[in-house]
Amino acid sequence: MSVSATTTNLLGLPRPELERFVAGLGSKPFRARQLMHWVYKRAEPSFELMTDLAKTFRAELQEQACVRAPQIITEHRSADGTRKWLLRADGSQAFEMVYIPEPDRATLCISSQVGCALDCAFCSTAQQGFNRNLTTAEIVGQVWLANRLLAGTVADLARERAVTNVVLMGMGEPLANFRNVVPALDIFLDDCAFDLSRRRVTLSTSGLVPQIYKLAEHSNVALAVSLHAPDDALRNELVPINRVHPIAELLAACWHYIDERNGRSVTFEYVMLEGVNDSRAQARALAKLLAGRPAKVNLIPFNPFPGTRLRRSGPEVVRTFRDELLRHGVLATVRRTRGDDIDAACGQLAGRVIDRTTVRLGSRSVGMVVRA
Repeated sequence: MSVSATTTNLLGLPRPELERFVAGLGSKPFRARQLMHWVYKRAEPSFELMTDLAKTFRAELQEQACVRAPQIITEHRSADGTRKWLLRADGSQAFEMVYIPEPDRATLCISSQVGCALDCAFCSTAQQGFNRNLTTAEIVGQVWLANRLLAGTVADLARERAVTNVVLMGMGEPLANFRNVVPALDIFLDDCAFDLSRRRVTLSTSGLVPQIYKLAEHSNVALAVSLHAPDDALRNELVPINRVHPIAELLAACWHYIDERNGRSVTFEYVMLEGVNDSRAQARALAKLLAGRPAKVNLIPFNPFPGTRLRRSGPEVVRTFRDELLRHGVLATVRRTRGDDIDAACGQLAGRVIDRTTVRLGSRSVGMVVRA
């Protein structure tokens, strides 16, 4: 099927927009639900094969619509079953997504931007700079593509589990791409589309406070926050956006989100850096911030990347830090590193960002980037 510049990619349309598109073709709203079933439940890109749609309607779709996911450039498989794909954005730009299989779930870590402007010290993506936001179709297309790739055939005994959990923890800051991320979240949750539970869709942010309040008005998914330090002085260095939105302001937004969305808790991500943020005193300071609140801490072993001077905290140090949090009443777990042999672990996604800006969200002068 040829795709023109004016063709509408159905992957980017939440149900109300798809219903309006279908109405523009002279069809009734139930056709939108039929389309969603074919596109998302069956991962079918060909209108010709959507056999319960009228032939005239299929012909119109052929002319005016498409189901177009990002194009795969490369794929890597880890010894632990993790898979990483490099996907084409446009021209020479590329971004990554990662599939993490486990006995009881299959998690897809997806990107929201080509590169990232937040400049976090421990993250490989930050070293790539920032090119542009991904469209809603490119965000949704990652999950659609993964499910299609993983489906296999009935005769394939090695068939992998379809995606059960989606985490926006790949390249980019999701809340800096609010206008495209929120419609994608709607599609992930829609029972006519991917039909994922709100607890199985997680948005991870470095702390764009106004957008957290705005998210509470528009969506209801699990919230994860990249904290990584128990005080502003250190977090200013590790997560520069803290200079704009310090910890107290960030935590207030988190508790507001939980109250508004009747959530269970906020997950606070904390990368363990040797001699930087991993002392007992820092564990106690972190516990003081979170004790008695709907919070859990996910301690993440640092995953090195070329050019960094940071080092991973030792296993015993991580256990001691975790135990100190538990002793002070804060739920804490240690994330098991997956896919580090193919640079697919947390903080290692780099993609390919050729045309990049030097803007950094840690500066008060770049608020316009957040609204892009």
